[in-house]
Amino acid sequence: MTFEQHFITTADGLKLGFRDYQTADAGDLRCMPVVCLPGLTRNAKDFHQLALRLAADKERPRRVIAVDYRGRGTSDWAEDKTSYNVVQECLDLLLILNQLSIARAAFIGTSRGGLILHILAGLRPDIIGSVIFNDVGPELGLEGLKQIQRYLGARPDIGSFEDTVRHVKFIHGDMFTLLEDTDWRDYATATYRESDGSWGADCDPAIAESFASMALDGPLPDLWEKFDTFPDVPLMVIRGENSELLTPAIVDEMHRRRPGLLTVEARGQGHAPVLHLDDLPQRIAAFLLPVE
Repeated sequence: MTFEQHFITTADGLKLGFRDYQTADAGDLRCMPVVCLPGLTRNAKDFHQLALRLAADKERPRRVIAVDYRGRGTSDWAEDKTSYNVVQECLDLLLILNQLSIARAAFIGTSRGGLILHILAGLRPDIIGSVIFNDVGPELGLEGLKQIQRYLGARPDIGSFEDTVRHVKFIHGDMFTLLEDTDWRDYATATYRESDGSWGADCDPAIAESFASMALDGPLPDLWEKFDTFPDVPLMVIRGENSELLTPAIVDEMHRRRPGLLTVEARGQGHAPVLHLDDLPQRIAAFLLPVE
């Protein structure tokens, strides 16, 4: 069992790609589908191994949809670079869900994906059956944002896949002590692609450039008001043990506002945790299990 690659066209003419993971008996699924939303410069490949496990679960197989936002992965790059924003990406998501006739789903939002879910909670709370926030909350840690800026701002000329693996390990190794050599190769495969003899992030460079140039010297906006609009559904937050983007203080405030929030720490990982490693797949499956 693997996935089917599909595409849909937006009102402004962009082709958006998404992966659809289903078992042969998908018509007899007893659970809501799971919709996976990646980070800022990431794509659907991040969820591949987790999606395979969830879709092939012997007791409760789930349909899993993994989305490529505009400008990432298999999706077209936008001519209007201002359309790379969480509101537009939320509207694109709703277009995909409507195309698939998905009226209610469990959502996994990594980083940027979690921010998009805050917008979704305001626009279509009825479509949200449960949520897993992967190392993201209504507020973002300043040091974590600066760290992301630093590595997005550095765009070395990488000439081979092996150099790519060494590059991602050099950038993220201190924060991801759990990862082994095979994991770093998977990380590079999911995040980078080869084009014209060189390797670069699998996204429109304008996305990284815009974030890398963003001013971080004033008060940062937050989404606490939108967090409070999430419907009364099961919520989980996964925090990387070494993450500086989602701080313990932010998680504590999330829990204060939503006492039923389930918190999980991804040991030996930073921002954002790789979800198919360690015991995270089991923790995610257990969280999803009772949700109908």
